[in-house]
Amino acid sequence: MPRSLWTGSLSFGLVNVPVGLYSAARDQDLHFRQLHEKDGARIETRRFCSKEDEEVAYEDIGHGYELDSGRQVVLTDAELEAVAPRRTRTIEIESFVAAEEIDPILYDHPYWLVATGDSEGPKRAYRLLVEAMADSDQVALGRFVLRTKEYLVAVRVRDGLLALTTMAFADEIRPTTGIAPGGRKPGKKAVDQAVRLIEALSDDFDPNAYKDEYRARLRNVIKAKEKGGTIDAPEPDDEPAPAPDLMEALRKSLAEMKG
Repeated sequence: MPRSLWTGSLSFGLVNVPVGLYSAARDQDLHFRQLHEKDGARIETRRFCSKEDEEVAYEDIGHGYELDSGRQVVLTDAELEAVAPRRTRTIEIESFVAAEEIDPILYDHPYWLVATGDSEGPKRAYRLLVEAMADSDQVALGRFVLRTKEYLVAVRVRDGLLALTTMAFADEIRPTTGIAPGGRKPGKKAVDQAVRLIEALSDDFDPNAYKDEYRARLRNVIKAKEKGGTIDAPEPDDEPAPAPDLMEALRKSLAEMKG
């Protein structure tokens, strides 16, 4: 079993359920070390003072916030500590909402919340909360502090466990002002054709059907290099050109799907 990232309690009303936090997603990316190409030595990252051109020890590094005017406001460790989130071991539930009311764009990183301790009482309280939330189809919204950052979180039931997902705050979502598409509103015939194409491509969602093809290709390259092979870069694919006749493109796409 993986190690918990955090232990504490899930609190709502007068109920406190001891829980441990486990990451529900794992990093499958292939990570590379930066090397000096000439001799293969590892590249080190050091902190230098731009004025004195000397390396600076970590304990001598301050914190500066640059204002719009270009002036810097320097804060000490003590001043930062004064406004740091209160370090508690509690996920404080503030409200319950319907799952469909939460815009998925707000969701960030998923975790599992698992009951901790060997006694039967906490496990029963955990199971009661799971069953109650599953029956009501509600999502719990709350806050907790992980390391030094306070997070807004959503807690819901998945596979008989409580799943916690960190969330973005509303003001962290960028508005669409300035990036919304232009163009004239399409006619009903074009919309109907596009809807039929979408329906033709519709299927039941199976997450296992989607693989990280880049990662698979990269693993093959590493295996080939390990065996002393050479890798030739493929010719770049031609970028598809915009369809000059949208209706004709939709018609041909539907015909190919039916064929």
